[in-house]
Amino acid sequence: MFFGGGTLVSYYVNALWFASLGYASVFWTRLDLQAATFVGFAAVSFVAVYGAFLALKPARFDELVGGRILINQQWVQVPVEPVLKLVALGLALVIAVANGGGMMSNWSTFALFWDAPRAASAPDPIFGRPLGFYLFTLPAWQLIAGWLLTLGLIGCVIAGLFVLAVARARGVVERGFGAAQARLWRGLAIAVAVLLLIFALRTYLGRYERLFQDNTIFSGVGYTDAHITLNGMLIVCAALVVGAAMALYGALTARGPRWLLAAAAPAVACYVVVGLIGWYVNSFIVKPNQLVRERVFIEHNIEMTRRAYALDRIEPHPFPAETSVAALDAPDNQTTLGNIRLWDWRALQDTLRQIQEIRTYYDFPDIDIDRYQVGGSVRQMMLATRELNVDKLPASSRNWINEKLIYTHGYGVTMNPVNGFTPEGLPTLVLSNMPIQSTLPEITVTRPEIYFGELTNTDVYVKTRQKEFNYPQGDSNNLTSYQGDGGIRLGGLLRRVLIAYDRGDLAKLPFSDDVSADSRLLMRRNLRDRVQELAPFLTLDPDPYVVVADDGRIYWMMDAFSTSNTYPYARRYRVGNDPINYIRNSVKVVIDAYTGATTLYVFDTQDPVIAAYRRVFPSLFADAAAMPPALRAHVRYPELLLEVQAAVFGLYHMTNPDVFYNREDLWTVASQIGTGEQRQQVMEPNFVLMTLPGERATEFIGILPFTPANRNNLIGWIAGRSDGEHYGQAVVYDFPKTRLIDGPLQIEARIDQNAQLSGQLSLWNQQGSHVRRGSLIVIPIGRALLYAEPIYLQADRSPMPELRLVVLAVQDRLAYGPTFEAAMAAMFGGAPSTLSAQGGSQPASANGQGPPGPTAAPGPPGAQGPLAEREPHAGAEDSNALIAEAARDLADYQQLTAAGKLGEAGQKLEHLKTRLEELQRRRH
Repeated sequence: MFFGGGTLVSYYVNALWFASLGYASVFWTRLDLQAATFVGFAAVSFVAVYGAFLALKPARFDELVGGRILINQQWVQVPVEPVLKLVALGLALVIAVANGGGMMSNWSTFALFWDAPRAASAPDPIFGRPLGFYLFTLPAWQLIAGWLLTLGLIGCVIAGLFVLAVARARGVVERGFGAAQARLWRGLAIAVAVLLLIFALRTYLGRYERLFQDNTIFSGVGYTDAHITLNGMLIVCAALVVGAAMALYGALTARGPRWLLAAAAPAVACYVVVGLIGWYVNSFIVKPNQLVRERVFIEHNIEMTRRAYALDRIEPHPFPAETSVAALDAPDNQTTLGNIRLWDWRALQDTLRQIQEIRTYYDFPDIDIDRYQVGGSVRQMMLATRELNVDKLPASSRNWINEKLIYTHGYGVTMNPVNGFTPEGLPTLVLSNMPIQSTLPEITVTRPEIYFGELTNTDVYVKTRQKEFNYPQGDSNNLTSYQGDGGIRLGGLLRRVLIAYDRGDLAKLPFSDDVSADSRLLMRRNLRDRVQELAPFLTLDPDPYVVVADDGRIYWMMDAFSTSNTYPYARRYRVGNDPINYIRNSVKVVIDAYTGATTLYVFDTQDPVIAAYRRVFPSLFADAAAMPPALRAHVRYPELLLEVQAAVFGLYHMTNPDVFYNREDLWTVASQIGTGEQRQQVMEPNFVLMTLPGERATEFIGILPFTPANRNNLIGWIAGRSDGEHYGQAVVYDFPKTRLIDGPLQIEARIDQNAQLSGQLSLWNQQGSHVRRGSLIVIPIGRALLYAEPIYLQADRSPMPELRLVVLAVQDRLAYGPTFEAAMAAMFGGAPSTLSAQGGSQPASANGQGPPGPTAAPGPPGAQGPLAEREPHAGAEDSNALIAEAARDLADYQQLTAAGKLGEAGQKLEHLKTRLEELQRRRH
């Protein structure tokens, strides 16, 4: 009880937690699987190890090894054998527990082995085995073979130690073999025979593992493997079986150690011969004619890899990528143009932390992008949750009552259009503040408290006599009490003590007057921890996103994937730290931010892996059709899946073996200038509302552009579709290969090379401010590509960037303006590109919420551009008038700098420079 009590209590609390979510059967099923795996392998391991000791031990071990010591001039016989038995028993128990624990950690592999669906599937091209054999059967046999190898080695070590001990004690080598020594050698021979049989099993399974190996050019079995290695491994298996028979024969005839060496000789000889033949074939037959010899195997690799990553479902289409503004077809793509994302998520996160955190203990851990119905049309929005970070509480407030009973949850979300800006360059917020305020009647929040999120890493107790902090309100605080049904009911004293012991609150919880029997423990409130405990066999997308449903409740959505690294002939790629060669976005997880209710919806019923897990845990998963329509409208193509598929597609879009072998058309995901520092980084998936070429409906789509390897020009783009009947489909658009299409880095270079832009950006990077460039977005519109990049100005002393410039570009034109509307007018309306607003007026923003951009200083009379020189007025022709002008510019510059209006101050500084240059010219 002392050593295992903590574990038992942990299991008890865990069972309560699963039951609170409605998944008690999942817990008990998993516990049964783990217990059966542990007990089975531990019991067999103990019997094997301790049985080997008893079977291999000499009959009179004390007499053979001596065991006498001199005490008080008398020889005393030491009972070596009883002590050795106790040691062997202890070691057998330790080995059994270690083996059982190691195999128990792989309980899901054995669960799939027993409950895998037996549906027919296409066989692999080498062995003719169905897919289920590689996904479910082979991994289990690999684990069993590894476990048997461990036991076989332990048996050989035990037998070898007995032989060495007796030989050292009695001088066996000098005096020949007695009956005891013959028995020891016989035991060692049997142990070696068993080990050789296990090696034969490992070698046989190793033939299948050749299908997973990654070579330089392709993955899987090649010409040499197919014709030499695989057959050679069968010969080695046969040689190992023959060696085991020789060892057994030596045990029966007491042939001694030489016979053991001879038993291993056939396998070693075959291994060497097979290796030499394989080297010869590879060096002198394959490599001089590699493409010809390997063509069929390259075809296998291409076909199976495309299946493993669902690339065979991707539809390829041509895209003309025309270069003119007219090719954008602006009249028919107003929805796409009106939803171009100008807020870089990093810049928006920094801004929200300044204007919406309200208190230091709140934080916005991430920014999410989604679509919502506004005024009868779909608009693209950016959302952020205001979560409570207890680590940011003042040191004086860091106590048990505050952290566990009072500061229990975050509050509310912010929402803003992706291109909505105030006159100061800040986001136009649809949802904001505390209590939640909404500017749109269609979008409201009725339950703003966030008890479960990305920063909720601590346990809390709710429904206590202590009121919970809800949000600050003037000189006082708004308080609340939890009204949900989530969490574990604390109940009576014994249950409360057990829960407190497990959660580390034994000194506080049982003695708190604020806690009652109806109080509840909310544990595993972090989204990833929550889902990982429920379904540890799923791979989770690192970026859950928040959804405001039609009923005003806040939900989290998280994509989950079934993966494998034993898909035959498929190349491995890394997802996080795990190598995989198969992936499906099989599950969508929905978590209520208030109650913590967690539901796993299966969206890919064709995935054999998730089908197997549904057989194991039928109550854990729900059908996709059961998802409420209000949530179904926010399902999207996963970012992680799009990134993985783009990485694989860059190589495996080449289906011709000749092209694949030569890497003639290798693609990579496009790169751009980093948003934080001026460094190059791979582009992230960008979600846009757009109409795909050849389609009519506007869709929410994730896109990634491609460039040829080691080049900067674009070659194509991939899109993941999220809406309606097209959900889960991916399409790829290829650009013409007869001309170059500018890539993101080339557009960035054009921005840097523009004289006006370069001068203004250099000016803004002075006087206590710096330019912050947002992510460059590449959007296919009509028959052309539109590039959009927001540029922000940020004071060095304030981490709050403000939009100051929007740059739009097509292949043949670069346009810019202080607002999105100004840049659009310059791109489509023929207006000149400007760096500041004229006349002090602002056009309405794209969402009708007010001015979309910052108001710049009004231009002087007669000015033709933002930096146009003010002409000297009548009577100011002499130098004194110019000096007066310069003095006014200097005064204006100082006032604007003090007010933090750095963009306008920069313009005044430019005017001052012009006046001084004119004075210098007149002086000479």
